[in-house]
Amino acid sequence: MPGVLHGLIAWIPLGLPAFLFVITVVVFFHELGHFGIARLCGVKVEAFSIGFGPAIAQWYDRKGTVWKICWIPLGGYVKFYGDLDASSAPDREHMERMTPEEQRGAFPFKPLYQRIAVVLAGPAANFVLAIAIFTLVFVTAGKPVLSNSAIPARIGAVTAHSPAADAALKPGDLIRSIDSRPVSRFEQVQRAIHASHGKTLTVGIERQGTPLTLQVTPRWIDISDVYGSDAKLFGIGVSPRLDPSLVKSVRLGPVEAMSAAGQQTWFIVDTTLTYMWRIVSGRSDTNQLSGPVGIARISQKAASEGFVNLLSLAALISVSIGLINLFPIPILDGGHLLYYGCEAVLGRPLGAQAQELGFRLGLAVVLGLFFLATWNDLVRPSLF
Repeated sequence: MPGVLHGLIAWIPLGLPAFLFVITVVVFFHELGHFGIARLCGVKVEAFSIGFGPAIAQWYDRKGTVWKICWIPLGGYVKFYGDLDASSAPDREHMERMTPEEQRGAFPFKPLYQRIAVVLAGPAANFVLAIAIFTLVFVTAGKPVLSNSAIPARIGAVTAHSPAADAALKPGDLIRSIDSRPVSRFEQVQRAIHASHGKTLTVGIERQGTPLTLQVTPRWIDISDVYGSDAKLFGIGVSPRLDPSLVKSVRLGPVEAMSAAGQQTWFIVDTTLTYMWRIVSGRSDTNQLSGPVGIARISQKAASEGFVNLLSLAALISVSIGLINLFPIPILDGGHLLYYGCEAVLGRPLGAQAQELGFRLGLAVVLGLFFLATWNDLVRPSLF
């Protein structure tokens, strides 16, 4: 425990500002999306809050909206006229007492398509923010580009209990030939392994200037995939040593940068959805989920490596927040969209009891995921 406290104290000067920057930017743009479309649709906005709990500071704009910065920086909300609370559950008692004039500015009385647009605007703003940040980074700092064909055939790591480990291959070995065919690039090594169909290969290497010949038989081996779960790969169990000089930052033009930013954003979405599907289908566990503590730790590391890395982290978190909010869980944006979908099918809103039950279940699910992710953060090594 003293070690954790010491790490926490050391983390505060850099980690706390970095964490607050990332969370504030992402949450602000998410809520700004809701706010902007709501104003366009004529919805009266009562509050715009960054964070929860008591306000550190607050002020009113000319239309009567109170803008607040609160003590608990773990989210935010926009409260519309006609909402019961920050979850945007309708205030039915208030709705029954509204005059026709008041109904015109109340969110629950807006046409279905406008309510859908307001709800979608928050996640959409997160995706737009991510694309804008990635575009800015690719134009100014450049996009990292690795030339695969230039990776030397030098071993960087050997998987335990793999054919390479059994054959006594070691990190640092330079592969010179496979079955008497010279190789110089790691790509050639991969092709030879895949073409072997499990046949034993004669591998010529150079170890600290000394030539050696080893016999290696490729096979299916157990590895940990990018989602932290077990997977199988046909190979010998080696990965290349990457020379940092092979990674170059290439500045892109605005159009090319925007296209690359869109691809990067989609890659994050695809990776996240794939991981979530693997959890649901039982092929991955939940130990890779990360919560506020994990974000704080990553924010500190990103900030220590430069502002560009911190911006890139903000873009990644923005995509994740936008995507998670689209999950069909009541109290999240996706839950509201689920309700609106039911309303479109039924021709009327769901009953008050059904919506209330959904909000309660949704809150339980969100809190459960929050505590699970926080627990994962706390049990991981090197907390701070």
